[in-house]
Amino acid sequence: MQMKLVPGNSAGTVTTLYLKSPGTTWDEIDFEFLGNLSGDPYTLHTNVYTQGKGDKEQQFKLWFDPTADFHTYTIIWNPQRIIFTVDGTPIREFKNMESVGTLFPKNQPMRMYSSLWNADDWATRGGLVKTDWSKAPFTASYRGFNQEACVWSNGKSSCPNGSGQGTTGSWLSQELDSTAQERMRWVQKNYMIYNYCTDTKRFPQGLPKECFAA
Repeated sequence: MQMKLVPGNSAGTVTTLYLKSPGTTWDEIDFEFLGNLSGDPYTLHTNVYTQGKGDKEQQFKLWFDPTADFHTYTIIWNPQRIIFTVDGTPIREFKNMESVGTLFPKNQPMRMYSSLWNADDWATRGGLVKTDWSKAPFTASYRGFNQEACVWSNGKSSCPNGSGQGTTGSWLSQELDSTAQERMRWVQKNYMIYNYCTDTKRFPQGLPKECFAA
């Protein structure tokens, strides 16, 4: 999806692109853009939920102004991994680590959603900065939606035997090569501002197992 975010004072707003399944034990993969005061950068918030359990947040600043033009945000989701990319540059990889007991969303079909909503109880500086409704309407723009997917209908997948759709189906087994891994490390070194895997205060009894897995 190509997106152009709310310009100016966007504090308190959240612009989203996400996948989610229904129910109380839902799966979810999130791109959430947390607005900020004029002149301050957006926070890109990513998260993964499996069976209603999340707490897998990583947050980033972007290396460009996401309100000035459209940029492409992509979620690659297959049985082995989830990859978040911005203009083709990977920023995060969440691997299937079921082997160490980490839940991974691969058993429920999900729909894609986009939204713009008010979350001034937490979105900007932990809720300290509220939405200035005198700046309304807040407008984000979307275009160029494209998907390659297995479509779930009447209890069956459109992908026979798990094979991919489209011209190659490569997304179903896509992984990061060495060049992409190097680019992701560059983003995480220079633009990551929060990683649940380093938050020892949040997990005083020990970080999640997947944080130590190769």
